Amino acid sequence: MGAREGPTLIGSVQRAFRLLEAVSGHVNGAPAKQLARETGLPLATAYHLLRTLVHDGYVQKLDDGGFVLGDRLRVLTDASGGQALLSRVRPTLATLRDELSAAAYLTFYEEGEIRVAEIVDGPRAPRVDLWVGFEDAGHATALGKSVLREMDEDSRMDYLSRHSLADLTPRTITDRPELLRRIDDAPLAPAVTDLEEYSLGTVCVAVPVYSGDTLGSLGVSLRADQLSRLEKARALLIPTASRVTRSLSLTI
Repeated sequence: MGAREGPTLIGSVQRAFRLLEAVSGHVNGAPAKQLARETGLPLATAYHLLRTLVHDGYVQKLDDGGFVLGDRLRVLTDASGGQALLSRVRPTLATLRDELSAAAYLTFYEEGEIRVAEIVDGPRAPRVDLWVGFEDAGHATALGKSVLREMDEDSRMDYLSRHSLADLTPRTITDRPELLRRIDDAPLAPAVTDLEEYSLGTVCVAVPVYSGDTLGSLGVSLRADQLSRLEKARALLIPTASRVTRSLSLTI
C-alpha cells in the first residue's frame, strides 16, 4: 500500500506545480477549463487541485471564476528574493568578520520593527548571546540606535512610543531624552556604540545601511576589554556599509 501511495503523492505534487506554472502565465486570471487544457490534466483533477491550492492560499479565485497566484506564493517569492539579496552581501560581511575577528550583524527596519537579517560569526568571532530579541532592545544595541539615529522625528517617536526602554544591564539608557541626546551627539558619528548596554562584557559599534528605501544597520560586537578597537572597527564599517548598500540596492 505504501509503495502505491508514494508515486501517487509525487504525481499530485507534480500536477500542482504544473497548474501553478500555468496560473502564473495569466496575470488577469484563467478559468479552470483553460488551465486544464494547458496542463493536459483532466478537468476534474484540475478542479480538485485548484480548490486545494485556493484553500492553502497559493492560488486565488476571482469573482469571474478565473484563477491567479495567491498571496502565500507571493510571500514565498518575496522571501526568496530577500535571500538572494542577502547572498550578495554575505562575503562582504565575512570579510569584515575576518578583518576584525568580530561577529558581523545586519539589521533592517521593517514593518515598524528592527530585525536581525544576518549574523556572520565564527570560532574566533563568536556572536553575542541574543538573550533579548532585537525587537525589544533597539534602545540598548548599537544596531538599533543606528537605525533610530537615521529615522526622521515622526518615525523615531512612533517607534519609541511602542517600545519600552527596558533596563537590560546597569548601563542601559532608559531615559528617553537622554537616549535621544546620546544618539544625536554620538562622538563616532555616523557610527553609534553600545557600551555594555545590551550585554555586560560586550561592546558594539554600528553604522547605517540601506536596501533600496529600507533603512538598516551594519555592526560588529567585541569583548568589553577590546574597547580600544572601536575606532578601527568604525573605520572599516563605514566603507563596508557603502558596499553593502550598493549591493542591496541593485535590482535582482
